Amino acid sequence: MEELMRAAAFAEPGGPEVLKVMELPAPQAGPGQVRVRVRAAGVQPFDAAVRTGWLPPYISAADFPRIPGNEFAGVVDQVGEGVTGVSAGDEVLGFSKLFAYAEYIVVDGTDVAPKPAGVPWEVAGGLTAGVQTAELALDGLGVKEGETLLVHGAAGSVGTAAVQIARMRGATVIGTARETNHDYLRDLGAVPVVYGEGLAGRVRALAPGGVDAALDGAGGHALEVSLELVPDRGRIVTLVEHGKAAELGVRVVRGDRTAERLGRYASLYAEGRFTFPVRRAYRLEEAADAHREIETGHGQGKIVLTM
Repeated sequence: MEELMRAAAFAEPGGPEVLKVMELPAPQAGPGQVRVRVRAAGVQPFDAAVRTGWLPPYISAADFPRIPGNEFAGVVDQVGEGVTGVSAGDEVLGFSKLFAYAEYIVVDGTDVAPKPAGVPWEVAGGLTAGVQTAELALDGLGVKEGETLLVHGAAGSVGTAAVQIARMRGATVIGTARETNHDYLRDLGAVPVVYGEGLAGRVRALAPGGVDAALDGAGGHALEVSLELVPDRGRIVTLVEHGKAAELGVRVVRGDRTAERLGRYASLYAEGRFTFPVRRAYRLEEAADAHREIETGHGQGKIVLTM
């Protein structure tokens, strides 16, 4: 008899309401792969775009029903031939291209890292997008000690990671966010500033020596302000305005996610040296509500699904 699993999937693109819990065939680990019984999966704006029918260029096609999600944590329950360093029963966190909103996921054995005991499942399930995106972006920007970095959307999951990573590198960070999130940003080590009219002037007042680089997690006016303040457009990364990046001469995030990077930040979290709050955990049956919240574009910390 075919093994089945529950997954939050959609049979056709559309709004959040198209996400339904379905019974679908459970994947099986092949050579070089592991299967993970998922305990938590991160929710991202990326997933909402997939739900509307978009696919990134590195995925040529995906069948319907389509399962979103590309970050997860859980327990390994199958290990394929040729996999080393991973065993059934291991608690891991990892990443994929799609398919994480499900009870089981199959990935390459090289795409998971051990989950330290001190990392809760909800944190582990949503960690990869924030830390991988942030570190790849800051590497691309070349942020170093003594520089000033402007982070737009600093209270979100990528912003939270970027602020801390930049501070570890010795940079001063100015973070834009709603005023209700300013104490949170101060705790992370950033100098907070409110969005809206006059933002460029407020940032100039906080950085009389100028802004060296910017990470745009908001788009629109935030990107315009970055262009105004950063002399070298090659030191601006946008996470949201991909369609405008090339014509404006700004960067998008490049590079590969790695289990080494993911495991490193999981260890820092377990040691109490890295903060990564979860805003809200939804049950798998509430995936549509999770998408409604992520599409507001506001809020502090990470949204996850739990199985």
